[in-house]
Amino acid sequence: MTKYPTLVLIVFFMFFSCKQKTTQPAVASLYETQFFKDIQLAAIFKDSKTFVDLVPKESYMILEERYLREKEAPDFSLRAFVEANFEDKSMKSLEFKTDTTKTMYEHINIMWDKLTRGPDKAVANSSRIPLPHKYVVPGGRFQEIYYWDSYFTLEGLLAADRRDLAKNMVDNFTFLIDSIGFIPNGTRDYYRTRSQPPFYGMMVNALAREDDNMLLYYLPELLKEYEFFMAHDSIDRPYGASKHVVQMIGGGLLNRYYDSGRKPRPEAYKEDLHLASEFESVGAKADLYQNLRSSAESGWDFSSRWYQNEDDFASTMTLAILPVDLNCLLYNLETLLAKAVRMKGDRDGAAYFRGKASVRRGLIREYMWNEELGFYMDFDFKRAEQTDELTLAGVYPLFYGIANKTQAERVKNVIMEQFLKDGGLVTTLKNSGQQWDAPNGWAPLQWIAVNGLLNYGYITEAKEIMERWLALNEKVFKNTGKMMEKYNVEDLTLLSGGGEYETQDGFGWTNGVALGFKTILEDMDAKGY
Repeated sequence: MTKYPTLVLIVFFMFFSCKQKTTQPAVASLYETQFFKDIQLAAIFKDSKTFVDLVPKESYMILEERYLREKEAPDFSLRAFVEANFEDKSMKSLEFKTDTTKTMYEHINIMWDKLTRGPDKAVANSSRIPLPHKYVVPGGRFQEIYYWDSYFTLEGLLAADRRDLAKNMVDNFTFLIDSIGFIPNGTRDYYRTRSQPPFYGMMVNALAREDDNMLLYYLPELLKEYEFFMAHDSIDRPYGASKHVVQMIGGGLLNRYYDSGRKPRPEAYKEDLHLASEFESVGAKADLYQNLRSSAESGWDFSSRWYQNEDDFASTMTLAILPVDLNCLLYNLETLLAKAVRMKGDRDGAAYFRGKASVRRGLIREYMWNEELGFYMDFDFKRAEQTDELTLAGVYPLFYGIANKTQAERVKNVIMEQFLKDGGLVTTLKNSGQQWDAPNGWAPLQWIAVNGLLNYGYITEAKEIMERWLALNEKVFKNTGKMMEKYNVEDLTLLSGGGEYETQDGFGWTNGVALGFKTILEDMDAKGY
């Protein structure tokens, strides 16, 4: 007979008692309640994320029962119900007046403290995942820590000599790996079905630039990060897929972005339902929800990069795509693990990870290099062919030294001839209305491209990109007093646009990249470049 812990029995009987008090079917979470669905569909808030970040004053089961009872009243108000039963416990951010006598860089250094949160206290019924150390949020609507944003923020913190806060950031991610098993998209419970581009190794490596021992200190979590992305069920055929992993022809594994959820995203519930409304079958809707969620894991939510059909957002097919950026990140993690394990004295383990990295490098070159275009492309394993869209993800093989010299030269030419605009590098060459497409440029991709070019000695080209990007940052700062989440790099008279929400200000990774570029340019000047 199975023996259940006392706590489990208590929870079971509490649940059973609640169930006995109502004729409504029990719900497994807040996001399955009728009041949640009705509130999100009614668009009480302009941004769907606003409601899921409010804190219920009581458990969702009690609120569900109350809602189902009260909504029958003729004078019932949905807005009044929200105001009476939920509260905003997030820190009010960025409520300050910009000092116009400060330079953009002085402003950024002031902003670190404005964007710092934590340590967190657990709040009953909150969607927030509490963290034990201080951390920097992106800004705007994003009042929790986000995974891949944080690497670029961390580089800025190191440039600003805020190593203490940078290490706190890494320690928070370490806590998440140890407590949850992986690093979620962000520290909200509705992100628990997915991660984001695996930059944890890059953050650890950034700390290790001054102290190699950091690699050994964080080795257990580096291994867990790798295991999360490589976990899969048995795959016994070419292009067989399981979770994040896909088997290639002739052996070897590559990875895809993957979210296990097959329901609308709570933070974009109305938007997801609307997009899926053109499908009749439950299965087709669920497939779309999972593909949208998997796009969110990529950080590129959303982009025509993921479309199967031209100009068709509903044809998003992220699960079918082996992204060049994700596989370069995992190549880097395998390389870093080989180094860390070797430092520990485990030669066999080091050889194992070197072998994994070597195989992945070969597969990236084989499946993702396009000789005709002279660029690295994503690979659609469902169709067994490369996708046809050039994106800045194609510069990741330069950032991680995967490209050979000839390939790097050709990638450089494409970047300078097709992607470089007046304000920096555009994300893709298509203007779809999605925020991860033209005409928008994003700080993290400027960073990847510039440092990728520098790895192969393209100093003049890297310098030009940095100068154009920083000039745009400074122009917008002068006009608005703010650092933005993204920028319109094609028309410098306009701000960026597109996507599910308005352009946000703050902004963590833009601040980090700006300080990082300033440091690189100062070093170039000192060397006479």
